[in-house]
Amino acid sequence: MKRLIPLLLLPIFCHAVEPNVTLEPIVGGLDQPVSITHAGDTRLFITLQEGQIVIYDGTRILPEPFLDITDLVLAGGERGLLSVAFDPHYAQNGRFFVNYTNNSGDTIIERYNVSASDPNRADRNSRAQILFVDQPFANHNGGQLQFGPDGYLYIGMGDGGSGGDPGNRAQNLGDLLGKMLRIDVSGSGYSIPPNNPFANSTNARHEIWAYGMRNPWRFSFDRLTNDLWIADVGQGEWEEIDFQPATSTGGENYGWRRMEGTHCFNPPNNCNDGALVLPVIEYGHTNGACSVTGGSVYRGSLNPRLYGMYIYGDYCNGVIWGATRTATGAVTSQTLFNAPFFISTFGEDANGEIYVADHMGGGIYRMRDTSGGVGRRRAVRK
Repeated sequence: MKRLIPLLLLPIFCHAVEPNVTLEPIVGGLDQPVSITHAGDTRLFITLQEGQIVIYDGTRILPEPFLDITDLVLAGGERGLLSVAFDPHYAQNGRFFVNYTNNSGDTIIERYNVSASDPNRADRNSRAQILFVDQPFANHNGGQLQFGPDGYLYIGMGDGGSGGDPGNRAQNLGDLLGKMLRIDVSGSGYSIPPNNPFANSTNARHEIWAYGMRNPWRFSFDRLTNDLWIADVGQGEWEEIDFQPATSTGGENYGWRRMEGTHCFNPPNNCNDGALVLPVIEYGHTNGACSVTGGSVYRGSLNPRLYGMYIYGDYCNGVIWGATRTATGAVTSQTLFNAPFFISTFGEDANGEIYVADHMGGGIYRMRDTSGGVGRRRAVRK
C-alpha cells in the first residue's frame, strides 16, 4: 500500500449557486480505492483494488488492514477486490461478504467473519466460497455487493466482457453474466429466495433478479423508499441509470445488448418489442465523459439541499450530478461539482453522508453543501 498522506488541502469549491457543493478531504495516499461502506457504526470500510479492505476510524486509516487477500486477487484494469457488504445482522454474527476476481480472472463471492478478539480485523481462516462465476474476458466484471431492504444479497454482474457482448450473455437467462442476482446467504452457503422471478423456471438461472445489464458499476437502495438505482456502464456512446421501484417483483429486462441507453444497438433497428425497461437517465460521451459511476440517494443530515437527490458521476471527466425524481416519475439532473480526478465510487456512512473516491490519486472526500440555510427536505416520491 502507498504511504498514507494526511490531506491538508482546502476544500475545492464548485461554482453552482444552489446547492454549492464542496468535497472535503478525509484521507489520501490510498492505493486505488474502489468501494466505500460501513458496518453500522462510525467506521468507514474502504476497499482497495489490489486486495485489501482498510478502516478509517474517523481520524485516520488504521495501520493494519481489516482484510488482506492480495494473494488471492488478480487486480488491474477492471479486475481486483471490488466491494464488501456487511450482513444486516453483522453486530450479532460478524459476517461479511466480498466480491473479487481470483488469480484465474473469475468472479468469487466469499463470506468471512470478523475476528473474535479484534473488531478491526477479519478472521481470514473463516473464508468460505459462496458463489463462483466463470469470466470469459478480463473486463465487465460488475463487482458490487449490496444487501437489500429484504435482507437478501444483491450482486451486480457484468456481461463477461470484450465489446458488444459477443455471446449475448446479458439476454441469456441461462447465464449469470449481465444480470442482477439476488440470493439468500443467511445459511452456510446460499439459497434462492422463493419469490425470485425465475425461482421455478426450468429455462433460467434461479439466482437472476433482473437482466439486460452491460456492466453495473455501482448500485444502491434508497434507504428511505427502498427503490433501487443501478448505474450501467455503456458501450461507446451512452451511459445509463436504471431505476427499479421498491414495489418491483423483479424480472426486468434493462435492454443490453439490444439497446445501449434508449438507442438500438444490436439489432440496429426495431430492437424494442415493448418489453424492455428504459433508463431514467442517459448521457452521451461528450466533454470527456466515458463511464458512469453510480452513487446513492442522499438521506443524510449535513446537506439538506441535497436531500432526496440521487448522486452519481462520470469516471473520466469527474462531473458529479444530482438527480431528482418527481411525483410523475420524471428524473432531472443538475451538475453539482467538477472533480479533478477519476471517480471510482461513491459510498455512504451509517448516517447517510456521501463520500467520493479518487481512484488513481487515492483520496477519499466527503460531500458538503456550503450554500447555507436549512433548505427543503425533499422526499423522493414514487
